[in-house]
Amino acid sequence: MASEAPSLCHAATYQLLIKDVFDGLSQREKLYAHHLSQAAWHGTRILLRQTSPEGNGIFDFIIELHKACQGQWTMFVERFGISVEELEEFLDFAGMFMSNLNNFCGGGDQKIIPNLSADSLRKMATISPVARAALEKVIEPMLSTLPNTLKLRHSMYYLGNDSFTGSEIAAISRVLQKHCVAPENTRIRKTTRGNSTVYDILQASVQSNAALADQLKGSAAPIEVLQHGGWVRGLNNATIRLERGDHSKELAQICEHLTKAIRFSANEEQARYLIDYIESFITGSFRAFRRCLKRWVKDYSPRVESIFGFIEPYRDPSGVRCEWRGAVSIADPQQTAKLMAMVNSSTKFIRTLPWAVPGVNNGKGPFEQSEFLAPNFSIVHVLAFVCSDAWETSDIPNYHYIRMNSEFKNIVYANRIITDTHPNRALYWIHPSEVQEFKKINHIVRFMVTSIRELLGHGSGKLLEESSSGVYNFNLAHPPISTLTGKPVESWYQLGQTPKNVFGDLVITINECRAMLISYYLGEDRDMLSLFGYDEGSDMADELIYNMYLHIGVEGIRALQAFDVEEQAWNSPYCNAKYAIFKYLLLEAVGLFSVSCNPATGELYIRVDGSKIASQGKTCIGHMLHRLHVWYCTADVECSKAFYVPLSVVDGDYEVWRQIVASKPEAPWKFVQANTILKDDEKVELRVYEASNEGIIQSFADRNL
Repeated sequence: MASEAPSLCHAATYQLLIKDVFDGLSQREKLYAHHLSQAAWHGTRILLRQTSPEGNGIFDFIIELHKACQGQWTMFVERFGISVEELEEFLDFAGMFMSNLNNFCGGGDQKIIPNLSADSLRKMATISPVARAALEKVIEPMLSTLPNTLKLRHSMYYLGNDSFTGSEIAAISRVLQKHCVAPENTRIRKTTRGNSTVYDILQASVQSNAALADQLKGSAAPIEVLQHGGWVRGLNNATIRLERGDHSKELAQICEHLTKAIRFSANEEQARYLIDYIESFITGSFRAFRRCLKRWVKDYSPRVESIFGFIEPYRDPSGVRCEWRGAVSIADPQQTAKLMAMVNSSTKFIRTLPWAVPGVNNGKGPFEQSEFLAPNFSIVHVLAFVCSDAWETSDIPNYHYIRMNSEFKNIVYANRIITDTHPNRALYWIHPSEVQEFKKINHIVRFMVTSIRELLGHGSGKLLEESSSGVYNFNLAHPPISTLTGKPVESWYQLGQTPKNVFGDLVITINECRAMLISYYLGEDRDMLSLFGYDEGSDMADELIYNMYLHIGVEGIRALQAFDVEEQAWNSPYCNAKYAIFKYLLLEAVGLFSVSCNPATGELYIRVDGSKIASQGKTCIGHMLHRLHVWYCTADVECSKAFYVPLSVVDGDYEVWRQIVASKPEAPWKFVQANTILKDDEKVELRVYEASNEGIIQSFADRNL
């Protein structure tokens, strides 16, 4: 029987347009971009391996079918008894799988299941013995509706027959910290024998323990024991071992192309951080990786931008271990220059935020840096995006000590962000009378709030902390006065504490919520609007503000598709944040929003009362933002939880709305990306594919992964 789960596959396919900007590169820049792109794509199987046990097998099955039919998919209808409808269902699944680089959506982690039967798949697999064998390895998990999302007990970061607990993971983290082993590029395999348990820490590196032992003439053990038996707080009779060489084959291929890219780097800084990348991927050393990031942020506005490594922890249920990402993009200098005015006006806008205090810290208040570290801000076009979710923006590095003591980059992916406002996208939650106007303006709203969020949302704020023993970044004898209570602050980050280990699994969603709120708070600032070309003399300014609030409502309702009703948990910290903002405004901004709901017909509309924006909108956004910002800066996790957790609850009318949203699932976009082809070792050609499922599959077949 075909799966009865709502299909996430039936989505439009869009090209990430790149040809015009790629053609503008010099030949040297094209060669540099080519080898970086090859390095990025060779991380594909790392992503597949990190997400589900069947991921690599499904990938092999799709590629073998393509190879066997030579891309002539109609052959399955003509010769193998597959109906046209069944073929379309399979191609929809394959396109979505390839676009997400797994059978779980990058946004929300819902499982992607082909809407056709096992018998139909087996008919298709008869095209070759290799396809038949590949299918039988994966057909059961491929069609199963469970697990429907990625949770701790299903996570490929935590392997073994026994499920993991949070206390186990925390205890292992303490042992790793003691031995200076970073967790970001690791996975854990658990083996239980009787009363003893062995935890193997699988570290991503080209070198294996055995190879390292040979290199050191036997002075290194094949597996390095970090903790042997005995008692560890949170564990009993446990052995913890470090096993290098996870993803070894792929990392070797990545290093090969990074090495080739060095020859075409634009400057010494680029060459040096590529060398650091290579060292970190060969050895598994995160010390080398962090050194690389410190150099990478110094490469200001490169024509060809790139980021590699184990970077984002969103798919790890414990929020520590990171997914592979390889992204290569080409800068758009003209668009970037337009937004430099915002960078230059950063301090002025920070002085308008709710915690600003005249006369304190140059008018910015105690919860901001004395000097705003303006990021290296650039607008780029994606050439190769190898990750589970094609992000609209990047704000990296993620390491607080690098951001505070060095610099960081804000990158907006222009050819990605435009797809979210494509006119073909379904708009279920807006009244029909407003749909056309919203479509006309929403791309401007989205670009504006995204830019503000990345620059000022993630760039603002000062964490009060004890940075080293007895050294504080504030006056401990006279602590800053809280702008919420009017009293001296009573909490801060103690030595060794970070937002991640203080706020736990709430850290990402609270920080994203804070950044989003800053973008909305400043999004109706007239000086800000004028930077985007919509000043007092523009008829568009009021329309933009109105549609920004409509955007908040739509995003808040749409976010409900990422709520897991069985687990009573959010599958996406971003969606959690969007929902929390909308729910707060619905409760506190009296009359600003209204929701029209008819469960019988499935109609659900968000309406905004424009007359209430001036009196209710910005004020309520400011109240929510003020709380979250000050509590985040002062490590006040108790107040944050008491405020934020109730705003994350989905019950009552919200649960009715969630059911309607779930009945109209919006599949993520499917993206087809170009390939670079090297001719005669010196000329690079760009190969572009049609925006279709077949185009997506062909692009991956050509990558020969």
